[in-house]
Amino acid sequence: MSAAGDRLQDTARQAALALPGTDHGYPFTEHLDVYKVAGKVFLIVTDDPGEQIITVKCEPERARALVHAHASITPGRYLGKRHWISLGPGLGITKRLVTDAVEDSYDLVVERLPRRDRPGAR
Repeated sequence: MSAAGDRLQDTARQAALALPGTDHGYPFTEHLDVYKVAGKVFLIVTDDPGEQIITVKCEPERARALVHAHASITPGRYLGKRHWISLGPGLGITKRLVTDAVEDSYDLVVERLPRRDRPGAR
């Protein structure tokens, strides 16, 4: 079952907030809810009702495959087109796909952090 825009956004928010060390806010504009770990962005949820998308970090090969497979997945809207993708509501955009995209984005950011800055590091 495909996710409608509001469900897509709610699913992304829930997935992000379940990850250790996540915080969020509106540092750029009131319509962009930005999720970070150790100060690094891994998810942007667009709150504009006319544009219900999320933007996540993604390995370039995986990003190309997802863009090719889904009409409502495009190169990243607000960030680099090579390492970021935007997901909108549409055919094949499931809760599992959204959750996986958010978790994968988080993992990509965390693995590039110095060990001392990773959530749970002592």
